[in-house]
Amino acid sequence: MNQRQEPISDLLDRLSEVVPDYPKPGISFKDLTPVFADAAGLKRIVDEVVAPFAGEFDVIAGLEARGFVLAAAGAYATGTGMVTVRKAGKLPRAVFTEEYLLEYGTAALELHTDDVAPGTRVLILDDVLATGGTVGSAVKLIERAGAHVAGVGVILELEELGGRKQLEPHHVHSLQLV
Repeated sequence: MNQRQEPISDLLDRLSEVVPDYPKPGISFKDLTPVFADAAGLKRIVDEVVAPFAGEFDVIAGLEARGFVLAAAGAYATGTGMVTVRKAGKLPRAVFTEEYLLEYGTAALELHTDDVAPGTRVLILDDVLATGGTVGSAVKLIERAGAHVAGVGVILELEELGGRKQLEPHHVHSLQLV
């Protein structure tokens, strides 16, 4: 007898915690840390976020900080390597730096210049796709390193903020639209 698997959106809704008025009034923050803490939940989201890219990547890049969780688990599950895309000033060697806009000001992400060899196929993973600024900066960093962006996988996509459009023509896979 084949038991039917819970839809991924239902799993995310069941395991996530919604925090009202965080980080500011009027925002409802969907906290994924309970999903990461659940062994079956973590395995399921990692398997599903990397599945559409099977055989298309050599390494997974994770964005600080929750993207590190996904990238490390995805790299382990697929037998590939993992690289970290960090906030500015966190990496000790020569870096590529890419700035992006925030609501009020700018921020930057960095990648060691020698972490990804030219021609490497890189899958980028993060927890949320909103405006596309953070993930878009990671895409630019990977491309500046001479690598190929195999795709972008996220758990949640805030569809109304249009981040997917900022990442064209790259293949973007999200597990849940919110």
